[in-house]
Amino acid sequence: MSSEDPQVSEVSHTPEADAPAPAAAPATLQGPKAFTIALAVIVADQISKFWILGSVFPAACQPFVPTPAYYTPCSVPLFGPLNLSMVWNQGVSFGLFRGEADWVRWVLVAFSLGVAVALGVWARKVERPLLGAAIGLIMGGAIGNLIDRARLGAVADFLDLQDLYFPWVFNIADSAITVGVVLLLLDSVRRDVKP
Repeated sequence: MSSEDPQVSEVSHTPEADAPAPAAAPATLQGPKAFTIALAVIVADQISKFWILGSVFPAACQPFVPTPAYYTPCSVPLFGPLNLSMVWNQGVSFGLFRGEADWVRWVLVAFSLGVAVALGVWARKVERPLLGAAIGLIMGGAIGNLIDRARLGAVADFLDLQDLYFPWVFNIADSAITVGVVLLLLDSVRRDVKP
């Protein structure tokens, strides 16, 4: 071997070897999903209330006036342990913090609106699907009950499972809020448990 001809190992330079490692896929924001879920809850809640107040109770309970000022107790067996029972809720979910004064109504409307706006801002930044669904359910439920409170002066509750020893009468918006809170807690636990 001469000094003029040194043996040099060749290193191949391929485009694949020079390319940077692929970046992680960008996280998908869950805002549109949360807003879609919220809209579905609002629509389902309001349609069910229009049906209950406009058709079911007026046909079953005479006289029936669909306003809290002229409350008419009414209960209609539906199937199994489920009854439709008219209750005007002037408090928050499940009748907590009840208030008869009109100013309480507007404080609750303002509070619900504030919660819905805060959840909407949060939803735009969320990347975890379960958290997005939870926020959408809570936001939709809050707005569904807000509409009743502003329009009717109280929230129309009608789903009655007292035959199963469940003491409260509730509606679709209340159910969405409850399921949303459970999902929110579940998401928090799942996030804290790292594999």
